[in-house]
Amino acid sequence: MAQIADIIKYEGDNSTFIWKHPCEDFNSMTQLIVHESQEAVFFMNGEALDLFGPGRHTLETQNIPKIGKFLNRTTGGETPFHCEVYFINQTVQMDVKWGTDSKVRYIDPESGVPLELGASGSMNLKVSDSRKLLIKLVGTMKGIAWGDQAGFTKSLQNSFRPLISTEVKSNLSTTIKQENINILEIDEHLETLSKALHSKILPGFEEYGLTIPQFYVTTIVLPEDDPNFKKIRELHTIALQTRMAQAEATVRTAQAKAQAEITAAQREIELERQTTQTEVARREAERKVIAASAEAEAMKAGGFAEAEIMRAKGYNQKDVLQAEVQKAYAEGIGNMGGNCGAGGSTMSDIIGLGVGLQAAGAMSGQLGGIFAGMNGQQQAQQPAPQATTVTCAKCGNPLPENAKFCLECGEKVVNLAADEIICPSCGAKTPKGKFCMECGSALARKCPKCGADVPVGGRFCLECGEKL
Repeated sequence: MAQIADIIKYEGDNSTFIWKHPCEDFNSMTQLIVHESQEAVFFMNGEALDLFGPGRHTLETQNIPKIGKFLNRTTGGETPFHCEVYFINQTVQMDVKWGTDSKVRYIDPESGVPLELGASGSMNLKVSDSRKLLIKLVGTMKGIAWGDQAGFTKSLQNSFRPLISTEVKSNLSTTIKQENINILEIDEHLETLSKALHSKILPGFEEYGLTIPQFYVTTIVLPEDDPNFKKIRELHTIALQTRMAQAEATVRTAQAKAQAEITAAQREIELERQTTQTEVARREAERKVIAASAEAEAMKAGGFAEAEIMRAKGYNQKDVLQAEVQKAYAEGIGNMGGNCGAGGSTMSDIIGLGVGLQAAGAMSGQLGGIFAGMNGQQQAQQPAPQATTVTCAKCGNPLPENAKFCLECGEKVVNLAADEIICPSCGAKTPKGKFCMECGSALARKCPKCGADVPVGGRFCLECGEKL
């Protein structure tokens, strides 16, 4: 009889998926130790009976009900029985390598050139259904692992290599075309290829109680020595250079457009600034013109008002100047007499007379022949003949000699005869004399002091200087 085991536990390596305990004879009180990430399955008479999870288990009837029906046929505290125990490793097996056993035929869609591609990678494996894996793959073997482990007659690698190779060959080229992947840029799309192939390969593993948490395509082997592939690479280089040139041209065009827009904006701003300055200057000029016009209108209105007042009083500006000169002359004559009476010297009389003569001389250009001359002694001064003055018959405005139209109102001027004058009261023509033939107004006045004749409009007597 074989040795009866008292303790059953896992004694395989960590890379093994399923390991069969070498002992097959147990006592009913044998201790079963199952580690974390493990399961234990009891087989009896080729039938998978009870499954134990992590922990320490005593092989008693109440703990193993399916085996208990066989143990109940015998009696005794430590009844031996024959059974097989398989330990299933529930850990994820990392970096399990895979690869195609031959090249994958790929037809380039752009050039129609056939190419030979190779693919390889790795994946992570995990047992998902212990009973299914035991029944379909392990059978009566001592266990199973991915590679060719010692003591195992079968490996998962050998079992699933045809499935992996077939799915990769069938779907690699299709995925490249469906995803529109450039064969020269395929390394940038390994994740896309990995997801697509993972979905195709996973169902085949799940059928045997295995799952693939992750599947990776790490290498796509390109036919670098194939002349057709070299031609495709050259064409790709030319196309890339063309795209780069087009991109650069687009960038330059965009930059030029942006610069043109900036220049146009700057010109618009400058034009707006100049327009604003011009508008400000124009408004300032308009303001000055308006102010000057207003000032001119005010001056003109003031002149009209003053002329109207003087006309209403019967004299003009020339009469005022004549009166002022006459006054100055009369005062000079008066000073001469005063100095003599007071015992003054002849020199002071001469100085007084000179002052009067100087004032009269300063205004002589405007008054013409007010003074006829002096013979060294005081004589009765007669009114000097006045220069012929032409006035407008309509508005009374003084006019230059030989004027044909009034400068103020535009009235046509009629030249008067040498023996006619204009009446200052009614403005009608009348022969020279003492009274107007039209309205009867006096044309000459008598000084109330000395009785001398005073010219029309005079404010002072030319003979004695009396203010009128």
